[in-house]
Amino acid sequence: MLVDFGKSGWIQKARSQPDKVKAVIDKIKVDGLKPTLQAVQSKLDQPLPMGYCNVGTVLDTGSDISKGAFKQGDRVVSNGHHAEFVCIPKNLCCRIPEKVSNEEAAFTVVGAIGLQGIRLLKPTLGESVVVTGLGLIGLLCIQMLRANGCRVLGIDFDSSKCELARSFGAEVVDLSKGEDPVSKANTWSEGRGVDGVLITASTKSNDPVHQAALMSRKRGRILLVGVVGLELSRADFYEKELSFQVSCSYGPGRYDPRYEEEGVDYPLPYVRWTEQRNFEAFLHLLAEKQINLKPLITHRFKLKEALKAYQTVGDKEGIGILIEYPETNATLSSNALVRSVTLEKTTRKAVSSVSCGVVGAGNFTRQVLLPALAKTGAHLQHIISSGGVSSADLGRKFGFAQAGTDAGSLFNDPSTNLIAITTRHNTHATLVREALKTEKAVFVEKPLCLNREELDAIQEDYQSAKNPFLMVGFNRRFAPLTQTLNELLKSRSDPKSFIYTVNAGHIPTDHWTQHPEIGGGRLLGEACHFIDLIRFLAASPIENATVHYAQTPGAGSMDTFSIHLTLADGSLGTVHYFANGSKSFPKERLDIFCGGSVLQLDNFRTLQGYGWQGFSKQKSSGQDKGHELEMQSIITSLTEGQPAPIPFSEIIEVTNVSLALAESGSYSAYRSSKTPSQQK
Repeated sequence: MLVDFGKSGWIQKARSQPDKVKAVIDKIKVDGLKPTLQAVQSKLDQPLPMGYCNVGTVLDTGSDISKGAFKQGDRVVSNGHHAEFVCIPKNLCCRIPEKVSNEEAAFTVVGAIGLQGIRLLKPTLGESVVVTGLGLIGLLCIQMLRANGCRVLGIDFDSSKCELARSFGAEVVDLSKGEDPVSKANTWSEGRGVDGVLITASTKSNDPVHQAALMSRKRGRILLVGVVGLELSRADFYEKELSFQVSCSYGPGRYDPRYEEEGVDYPLPYVRWTEQRNFEAFLHLLAEKQINLKPLITHRFKLKEALKAYQTVGDKEGIGILIEYPETNATLSSNALVRSVTLEKTTRKAVSSVSCGVVGAGNFTRQVLLPALAKTGAHLQHIISSGGVSSADLGRKFGFAQAGTDAGSLFNDPSTNLIAITTRHNTHATLVREALKTEKAVFVEKPLCLNREELDAIQEDYQSAKNPFLMVGFNRRFAPLTQTLNELLKSRSDPKSFIYTVNAGHIPTDHWTQHPEIGGGRLLGEACHFIDLIRFLAASPIENATVHYAQTPGAGSMDTFSIHLTLADGSLGTVHYFANGSKSFPKERLDIFCGGSVLQLDNFRTLQGYGWQGFSKQKSSGQDKGHELEMQSIITSLTEGQPAPIPFSEIIEVTNVSLALAESGSYSAYRSSKTPSQQK
């Protein structure tokens, strides 16, 4: 599916994803055509690492791996991508028994997909089960069902696959010969109907499900592992009271970030078969010779021939296709595997003395930061990502000298004098402190940190640094319309009232940004932007702040809230941060009431004055939230020897307010550990 999608054009991609087309149309209405096209082009141009099934040898383990679980030299199977070096969370990795070869073990993850489908089908000894679709997973399922004591009937259009199924002990229906699957299944089940149907086919047709219903006995079970048409007939299911279920990949834990990324296992007495335990079960079947893989391995390719392997997949040839990696004597650098790639030199010349390294290569870096940074003319030296694929891709596109996976290479490189950090929020404080300690200028996306201990440590490192330069990505200060707004407000000395409405949109509760220890939640991770913009436009310190949440019964997150600010000059600020609105409504709007006049900033596209003498309206050619001017301001400040564009005292103040609101719901200036006047 991924190969076919990658080869298709824009129109085919759009037709296959109507939901995303609608999202694009909505974004055009709200944000405008230019930023939407840029976002779409960036997304479609993003490479996706291939594969999810491999065998390798452990080179090193993380600090949270319990003693004895994995050790250097262990042969393991994992669901990592196709690569020479992979980094896998512990619950997605499994040690290989001695009796199982590397080639056999390479099929474990695919086998677990079929095994999970069988578990949900719940076949018992002696039951009759039909397997529709005799590809790799279907043929593995036949062998597992036979090992479970079931009678099996296989259905496919490919005669050679039907013969393989027959060699594994199944009866078959060869559709290429015009055989009727429903008639054959009824005869084979002695007129009773089959107990269960496992659909492992890939087709847009509705026939597999319809035929499965016709051949099933009353209260039979139908389980979908593959991808087929799902226009179900009520009559097919109603009269027999059939059950229909879809299997999710390789078992409980799939798509659960707590299980997959954080390594939190489900208790065995309550969840007997997880992803990892399904891996183990399949490996035990291989060790006991219950599954024969030799006839299923139809192609082998060396790593340098990998494109041919994917072409074979795309051409629907073969069954089991292996990529063989060269032998390696990999060694470890300190306690981590360091991989760095020197990229081709670019023709773009640096116009300043700033040499930049970037840590993080996600969507924000790809779509926003790097295009803005590239326009400054700064020399792009290093780009780092945990996986390596994205950093290498972006490195080539934007002209970096090197791409790799080890952030230490940035801090230890004397030629790099600016570090940009765009990683997950829980890593910000550590990376910022390392940059300050190594005398690097540092730009970090918001938030600066996730707790007060980290903030205190950053302030201490900043005070100790010889010539510190710290900038947080409060880009909205630098938007062209914000600059106009700021100039207009400078002429008014009376208190102002700010109403900032943010149509933030829904984010699932299991997304990393919602995790308190990883993303910090939406107030700390996002609302700090809007607190900062009000602080900037008021040009006055925040004295008090409170937050009130909309309480949804049973909801696990608090992402709809209002923040109320009072500032030292008597101004008031309110941030309405709502996750319960419509995407068709503008994402951000700022209304400012002052001296009998009103200014309204609408989604950084238009600025309109009501009763404001000398100003009526200013419209931007496209949505501009200030990222380009922000990056240029940083480079200019460094080349001219000036302080960071945002005063350090204001960064600390806004962070203090955000932390206090996230922790206790209120903030008073006198309660801060360091007041702005005490900051360096």
